[in-house]
Amino acid sequence: MKQLVLAEKPSVGRDIARVLQCKKAVNGGLEGDRYIVTWALGHLVELKDPEGYDNKYKSWKMEDLPMIPEKMQVQVIGKTAKQYKAVTALMNRKDVDGIIIATDAGREGELVARYILLKSHNKKPIKRLWISSVTDKAIKQGFEHLKDGKEYQHLYEAAMSRAEADWLVGMNATRALTCKHNAQLSCGRVQTPTLALIEQREEEIRAFKPQSYYGLEARGSSITFTWQDAKKNTRSFHKERILKLEQDLKGEMLMIDNVATKNKKTPSPALYDLNELQRDASKRYHFSPKETLNIMQRLYEHHKVVTYPRTDSRYLTADIVPTIPERLKSCGIGPYRKVAAAILKTNIKANKNYVNDQKVSDHHAIIPTEQFVNLADLTPDERKIYDLVVRRFFAVLMPVYEYEEMTVVGSMKGERFVCRANRTLKPGWKAAYEEGETVERQIPELKKGQKLSVSVKHTEGKTNPPVHYTEAGLLTAMEKRGLGTVATRADIIDKLFRTFLLEKKGEGIHTTSKAKQLLKLVPEELKQPELTADWERKLNAISDGKLKRGRFMNEIREYTVEIVEEIRGSDGKFHHDNMTNKKCPNCGKRLLKVNGKKSRMLVCQDRECGYRETVCVLSNARCPVCHKKMELWGKGDDASFICSCGHKEKMSKFKERRSREGAGVSKKEVARYMKKQAKEAKEPINTAFADALKNIKL
Repeated sequence: MKQLVLAEKPSVGRDIARVLQCKKAVNGGLEGDRYIVTWALGHLVELKDPEGYDNKYKSWKMEDLPMIPEKMQVQVIGKTAKQYKAVTALMNRKDVDGIIIATDAGREGELVARYILLKSHNKKPIKRLWISSVTDKAIKQGFEHLKDGKEYQHLYEAAMSRAEADWLVGMNATRALTCKHNAQLSCGRVQTPTLALIEQREEEIRAFKPQSYYGLEARGSSITFTWQDAKKNTRSFHKERILKLEQDLKGEMLMIDNVATKNKKTPSPALYDLNELQRDASKRYHFSPKETLNIMQRLYEHHKVVTYPRTDSRYLTADIVPTIPERLKSCGIGPYRKVAAAILKTNIKANKNYVNDQKVSDHHAIIPTEQFVNLADLTPDERKIYDLVVRRFFAVLMPVYEYEEMTVVGSMKGERFVCRANRTLKPGWKAAYEEGETVERQIPELKKGQKLSVSVKHTEGKTNPPVHYTEAGLLTAMEKRGLGTVATRADIIDKLFRTFLLEKKGEGIHTTSKAKQLLKLVPEELKQPELTADWERKLNAISDGKLKRGRFMNEIREYTVEIVEEIRGSDGKFHHDNMTNKKCPNCGKRLLKVNGKKSRMLVCQDRECGYRETVCVLSNARCPVCHKKMELWGKGDDASFICSCGHKEKMSKFKERRSREGAGVSKKEVARYMKKQAKEAKEPINTAFADALKNIKL
């Protein structure tokens, strides 16, 4: 008899098959003496569309809402039906006596497999492969320690509850808004409060009134002191007071009252979870959270050089510590050789700063695997993300950073002036980043009672408004408020851009007019972060076996009825204020002008039509005048680069200029721009409910 192994993706399935010696190709998988390995293509089964319960739901009518099936059912996804048939055929073979779930080890991975088993009415016993990396060694060890599928029943119930709750609230609220306002509007328990956060920040910026503030500096020949008031504030909003002090202190000598030095230590930052990695990648390289996750998935699945990326833990479990030397050897090449070798010479021990079994849930922090890395195989973007992971891994294994802090306090006529400087004693973990020697502020030798000749000058500035959210900042805000999970936040942000509810201006994120109107029409509670945070707490309680799934779902059904009634009785209005006079070549309706994340487009207002055309894309080409990135307008030889500063350049002239400068644009780069335009023009404008919206009949 054989066991059927169900992986989530073909690439992982083939890796498992290779380790298990499954070499014979069968329909939908690979077979060996003891195992048959097959795979999903992401999801093969999903919750039924509304019309799957009743034909009346094919037409969108307010009177048919809310849609609350007595029992939620699943359906095979049409695009992957062929693979589903292959998987179930293998599952039902008489020589298969058990199923091993080998999908991603997490809540959503559990759902992928369980929905397939549910739809196929599987009765065979289930085991679970739970691993944090897909190296050969990890796969072998995982199969040596398979878990009983029953241990993950609560996790499955939590995953199923999340999916059903999102269907009930999202589908009903979306249909209610669309029917009420005759516009393509959607909302959800995570995306809507995320939008509300951004709108709230914009409101704070609009309401902000700058204030002028003032301070004093006492400058000597090689040292500068900063004035402090009695509460140690360095700025004052009373200009007259500061100007009077400036006059009073002119020509005065500064008396040194105290010189103090203190040795301090700073431990390394914690290991990466996905959120922290996405934040750093956004700050350093301007990668979107989605781009970082996609790169991490390639490093995890294809190159096998990092551990499972969708983790919310920043610690390791104690059993990982003995594997650290092997991991150091696997990544200790090229630019990492020197630091890795130095760490290997030390006595590596479990340290509470990075090892804590209690702070690890499904997966430990992101670290390199034992798989040898060939840096030449990685793309430049993959190298950047891998570099972040490796150097953070090195840092936690190195000593603390030690420095000396010197504080010099002086006075003039009873007014306090302070100067501080730091001096590195031992670089410790900072050596992992090889950033070279930093320029440190130097303080001359001074003694208590010494007098210095200084010139006093006032300083001034203005208070700054709150800044617009960047993608890194938005991730932090979502995490603090419990919006989404570490595995879903990148997709949520990406979706908000794709559905033209968000746009970028520079690095700042802004809500569109559509988003602002939507937030006025959505039920108030659905905009509150506390709602989805409460859901996540309850889903975690279901996963831990502390809350009954039925109780949670009853609350969701009651809430669904409430929000439909609230939308039905609202008196808000929606109007398109981005309508152009240009008509859709397919259906003749007027096109809407929208700003994508890195492009500007014209899209048809009719969701069923789906026509879109790219007007311009933000290129990587820099303006010769102001050095900002230029937009690429038009297609082919007629294409032109246009900068916000006013500079314009035909493609032919651009090539000539770059060639003269010795940094010509390659044909590949130009082709990439053109291909991107063509791809964007063909892509559907998907939302979370794209399939449901495509057949809308009002």
